[in-house]
Amino acid sequence: MMKITLPALLIVAVSVATSSLALAQDVAAGKSSFNKCLACHSIGEGAKNKVGPVLNGLNGRKSGTVEGYAYSDANKNSGITWDEAQFKDYIKDPKLKIPGTKMAFAGIKKETEVNDLWAFISQFDKDGKIVAK
Repeated sequence: MMKITLPALLIVAVSVATSSLALAQDVAAGKSSFNKCLACHSIGEGAKNKVGPVLNGLNGRKSGTVEGYAYSDANKNSGITWDEAQFKDYIKDPKLKIPGTKMAFAGIKKETEVNDLWAFISQFDKDGKIVAK
């Protein structure tokens, strides 16, 4: 019994450690990918609206609702509540997802980069603090 249990526990421990490491790599890659967004968006503590709105607290936020940002009618009336699926669909082709958006960005097509970017953005709460997952 001990021979079966110990290897099984070792496999579980290695799997958990590996998945934690993969998550950290995703966030780090997402932070790097966010450099494409920095010209227009900010995130984190002290973030301010730029050409685009701050992205703090994006997960669960209704489109077109950041205070002090002048959204297009298309964004305000899109009916979107941002979550992982909505963001990933949007970031691949913003003008296709929300026709009439002011966002002049061709999109990110590479699935791994989209996933990494979401891992980075979604860790920030509405105050720009990183929340533990």
